Amino acid sequence: AARRTCTAALGLADSFSLSNARFRGAGRTGRSPGPGPEGPSQPPAAPPPPGPATTASSSIDGPVSSWPRPLPAWLNRASAKHIVKGNFMTLSARPKTVEPGEWIAHQVVEHYRVLWNFVRVIHEKDDDGKTICNRTTCPKMSAGKNHSYTWLNKNHEAVELPAYEYITLMQRWIAGKVDDINVFPTDPAGVSYAAESAPAEDDWVGRRSGFPKEFLGICRTIFLQMFRVYAHLFWDHFLEPFYHLNLEKSLNSCFSHFILTATTLDLLKLEDIEPMKPLIDLWAADGTFPPESKAYTYADVEQGKELMELSAAA
Repeated sequence: AARRTCTAALGLADSFSLSNARFRGAGRTGRSPGPGPEGPSQPPAAPPPPGPATTASSSIDGPVSSWPRPLPAWLNRASAKHIVKGNFMTLSARPKTVEPGEWIAHQVVEHYRVLWNFVRVIHEKDDDGKTICNRTTCPKMSAGKNHSYTWLNKNHEAVELPAYEYITLMQRWIAGKVDDINVFPTDPAGVSYAAESAPAEDDWVGRRSGFPKEFLGICRTIFLQMFRVYAHLFWDHFLEPFYHLNLEKSLNSCFSHFILTATTLDLLKLEDIEPMKPLIDLWAADGTFPPESKAYTYADVEQGKELMELSAAA
């Protein structure tokens, strides 16, 4: 039931499945194509790789009392609730019999599918042909006023793009990686189990299941890019459309699961999550992130408690 939480909350159970075709046995044609709900299953022949972030200092740094007002709506405890109570760590922890590379690949596909259903909400056209996220509302890919991200074009130049275009290019790039059998192999003949053998000297995550050496680095880049999309959704679209559509609890639930997975599997570092650090602080303070989780160690719990006090006083 917990595995289907994000799907059911969105009311999009027919659009995708969280039970997965990523684990071996589906064969080369049995796995679902690109996870994006609207994007093509195959990306352009040579899509540019995601560009590095150009991140300025955070606008919400220092003690809570010094932060600019009003605070983002998603930092109000009443708006930071989840659709269910529970510990998402149970969904993030790797089963002992599953090889680490297989588990990471499964998590990449699962979280990608979930995220792109939220993206679809801001990319669907209204009756007037406009999307919620467009060149006018979001002229650059940002997470608040002081965090923006660039893309590397075909000449390896960092360029600013409207958020809509950045997210679309990123979707194609990730789909291209997931659909590339040289990066995410699906041949059951290559299956290995976690307890099968001791690591070799020349070892890497996923080696025993046929994943290439660069696999972990690619997965970290994918998770970083997905985090940037989540950060944009919270900073620029939390109220419109998610809060107004009563989807904020769904967004919170899926994002907290994403953060627990990313930190548990070492796919995101502390500096990567800076734009959403205050929400992570709040969730550590209110018990969403248990003390034994790595996400909790990334948090400033005292700052989270201050945010809780502000919410109570509001």
